[in-house]
Amino acid sequence: MNRHAKRIAILVVGWVFILLGIVGLFLPVLQGVLFVLVGLIILSSEYVWAHQLLTRLRERFPKISRTAEAAAHKAAAWMRRVTGQRDMD
Repeated sequence: MNRHAKRIAILVVGWVFILLGIVGLFLPVLQGVLFVLVGLIILSSEYVWAHQLLTRLRERFPKISRTAEAAAHKAAAWMRRVTGQRDMD
C-alpha cells in the first residue's frame, strides 16, 4: 500500500471512530468515550493536536491511560492487518 493511500485510510478510520464516539455519547448502545479514544489514538500518528490531547488525558486520568494503551495496541494490530504489514512483536 503506498504512503498516500495509507495516510488516507488512517485519516478516514480515525475520523469514523471520532464520529462514532460523538454519536455514542448520546446513544446508550455505543461506548462513546472508547470510540473517541480509539479515534484519537489513530489520528495521533497524523495530527499533533491529537497526540497532545492524548498526552494531557493520560496525565489527568491515569486509569483511562491504561485503557487507552490497551486500545492503542489493538488499533495498531488492526491497522497492521488492514495495511498488510507483518507483526513485529
